[in-house]
This record gives sequence, structure tokens and C-alpha cells, in this order.
Amino acid sequence: MNLVDINSIQNAFLVYIDVESLNKKNKLENSFEEFKNLVTSSGTSIEGHITFNQKTPVINTFISKGKLEKLKEQVQNNNIDLVIINHELSASQTRNLEKFLNKRVIDKTELILDIFATRASSHIGKLQVELAQLNHLSTRLIRGWTHLERQKGGIGLRGPGETQLETDRRLISKRIKRLNQRLDKSHKQKQINRYSRKKSRNRLVALVGYTNAGKTTLFNKLTESSQIAEDKLFATLDSVTRKNKNPRHGPILFSDTVGFISDLPTQLIESFKATLDELKSADLLLHVVDISDIDAKSKIKEVNNILSEIGVMHIPQIIVNNKCDLIKDSKIQPLKIRKKDEAFISAENEKEFEDLRSKINTKLFNGIYTGWISMENNLGNLRSSLFDMGCIKDEKTANCGKMFANIRIGNDELDQFLTIKGFELCHDEDILLQTHNAK
Repeated sequence: MNLVDINSIQNAFLVYIDVESLNKKNKLENSFEEFKNLVTSSGTSIEGHITFNQKTPVINTFISKGKLEKLKEQVQNNNIDLVIINHELSASQTRNLEKFLNKRVIDKTELILDIFATRASSHIGKLQVELAQLNHLSTRLIRGWTHLERQKGGIGLRGPGETQLETDRRLISKRIKRLNQRLDKSHKQKQINRYSRKKSRNRLVALVGYTNAGKTTLFNKLTESSQIAEDKLFATLDSVTRKNKNPRHGPILFSDTVGFISDLPTQLIESFKATLDELKSADLLLHVVDISDIDAKSKIKEVNNILSEIGVMHIPQIIVNNKCDLIKDSKIQPLKIRKKDEAFISAENEKEFEDLRSKINTKLFNGIYTGWISMENNLGNLRSSLFDMGCIKDEKTANCGKMFANIRIGNDELDQFLTIKGFELCHDEDILLQTHNAK
């Protein structure tokens, strides 16, 4: 159930209001451009726009009376089907604006919900979008049903029956309850999957960040996947997890997640809880940033605010400054010196990927050890474990029966093995002296 089928409405008029009392400290410099891009992502044609400043919102219409008269004049003089406002409106404010302008009015929340509805492809994603829509719609039903009188009771019943509004609310309430039950079931299944993963060596790395920062492009390069990556807001909506295919990484699962945006509606965060809970089980977050964006610093703060709301700020994080190919090297080099704990890459051409891989391995495994170890011949179970883990690249047997193996393993795991008597690091010279053949 869509709140409004934006794609069927060709002509939209944008209303961008900079409200002084609602401004945040980390306000985006190009917030109007972001608003326009958001509308464009929905497939709507922009026929015109108006921008103005206002000290505080007006209770009845959000927009002050003088600005409202000017808006009405512009809307009536153009072929406009829809008016889109860059703030979240109450049900009464939307209703009053529609009555005054005689046009369909939607706010930023409804716009985002419609984009999500068109982009969701997985079963869970569609359920989450529908739940967010119904939660939003349940507070706005009166707008559509105020013209209806109370229905009369059936045969043998006294008194008035349900209004159409009450009937609709009851049906929506039932649907919301059913959706929550289905999502809870899906959530429990994901918990089982996460438990299975924890029993294995695989670590989970989640890619997070502002929408259109390049997360999916980076995800495709890290996992050799072919997820759709487009230069538009909310191109990715469904979380996807794939195993690392590059041997220079350790045993890692990478997860691509939905991008965030400033003033993300709270009901979206709640409805997408099942997806965002994936972040809570992550071992590392790759916070992807579009470094070529003038608002990069503000967007980092915005993403961290949302991560804090979700409760995952305690998880280790690497800032991945993406799209470095769009910035002059003279500007990038000082940043690399000053911010050694961050990675600077271009996901499009895999520039500087080695540094990113090294930082990921250091965070997850305290670095990777590649070299030879020796095992006493009574440690056959240990040898089998290393094979099962996929750590052994080559092995040799000594004259005395001692086993040598060329392994690739995380330093933290290696430290655990080194506590076992008969398991030691060794050098190439030792192997040449003690081995007689290679298996």
C-alpha cells in the first residue's frame, strides 16, 4: 500500500523552508540540492521551486501566512499536481495546506517512504516498507474520511455503527500486528544465522554511511559481487551479505546496508529494526564517506548520530574516504598524514585498496601472519584444524617426523596456537635442514 503513487504524478513543486528554530549545528550546506536529488530519485518531474527562511513553524500550516499566499500564487500559475515540502508535517498541517492550495501535499517522510516502496526487492524489505507506511498512514486517516457520516447499524442492532474511519483504523491495526509478527519471525531466524556465524571463523564487516557515498560500489569490489550501484539516493535498500573473495583479506563476510540521510524519520528506524540489527552483530564498521562532498564532515556526524540511536557506536569503525579520484592529490596528501587511522580510496578504480585491506586485517585479526610453523607429529588434530580453517598453503615433513606448514592466519589466532606445546614459528633455513620431501 503506497501512501501516494508519486511516479504517476508528473509535475511537482518543491517548497524548501529553512526554519531557524529547527536548524542543527551540523546543518548541511547543500541541503537544498539533497532535497532536489531526493525528489529526482523518486522519478518525479520538478516543475518549479520556492525557497525561503522562517523563524519558527506555524502550528496550523507550518508555513507563515505571507509565504503561503505567495506559494499559492506560484502553484496556481503552473501546471502542478503535487507540492512537496522538505520538513515532516503533522496530519492537520498537511490537511490545512491541501485545503488552502487545493493541491496534493506530501512531506519529506512520505517522499522517502515512496522511494523505499519502489526500491524494496526482498521479502523482508517489502514488509518493512509496508510497516513504515502503515504506521505513518494511521495518523493521517481522518484526512481521507472526514466527508463520511456514521454508518447505521445492521438488522436487529440499535445505535450507530462504526464510521468508515474506525473500520479503516481497525483493519490497519490488524495488518500492523500481522506484519510485526512476520518480521519478528524473520528476526529470530536471523539470530540463528548469526549464532551459526559466530561458531565459525568468519568476521562480519558492515558498510555504513550516508546515502550515495559509494558503499555498494566498494562492496562489489571487496566481494566480487554485482549488486546494482547507481548515482542516486537510496539506490540500495535491502541489506546484502557476501563472503570475501580476495586472499589478501582474512575470513570475512561483508554486508552492504541501506544508506542514511539527515532527519531520517524515526518510524523508518523502528520499522527497519530487523535490518539495522545486522549492524549490532558486526565486528567492524566501514564508515564510507564521499570525501568530494562539501558536507562530508556534517554527514559523518549525522551518520554517527543514527549509529548512536541504534546503539552500535561501541563497534570498531574505520572511516573510508571514498571518491578520492575527484579530489586533487595536493589536497589528499595532507589528510593522509594527519589522519593515519583512516583509509583513502576510489572504489571505482580500486585506488589504495591495499591500505584499506591492511587496516581491516589489523582491526579484525591484529594483522595477518604469513610464514612457516612447525608442529610435533603428535599434533595431528591441530593440523586438521588448520586445514579446516583454510590456513595451510603448503606443508613439508621432516626426517624426524616433525611437520612444517606454510600458513596464513590472523595474529590473534596465531597467539592462541603458540600457547600449545610443540607448535612453534620457524624459518626457511630450518625447513631446508630438516625436510627431505614436499607433499
